[in-house]
Amino acid sequence: MTKTLLNLTISLVVQELESILETYPHHPYQEAFANPDIKQTLIAYILSRIPNQYITVDEAEKAEFTCSESLRRSLESTLQIESIIRQGIEKVLCEQVEDVHRYIPETVDPTLVASHWFG
Repeated sequence: MTKTLLNLTISLVVQELESILETYPHHPYQEAFANPDIKQTLIAYILSRIPNQYITVDEAEKAEFTCSESLRRSLESTLQIESIIRQGIEKVLCEQVEDVHRYIPETVDPTLVASHWFG
């Protein structure tokens, strides 16, 4: 039977990232990281700063495999993954500011929109 190499860390990072991003303001954070390219840059930033853990599984087990709770706890406690994610969010957002402005319009104060000026 064919064995497949799985990176256990990726699923943990993605789950934690989603959870942490929910605590940030919609604009610009959630909007910026909704862009798949910017989100992948952030995930790569995080993964490059933590040790990745791998496992080999049979092809049939691959679909059923999920990150165990013990692995989650050990990674979170020893690596301070939340801190790394928050650092990455700020760093990637600053580095990708031009792309963010291209994909996300600036928020506009509704009282300054022309349609409100003329009643």
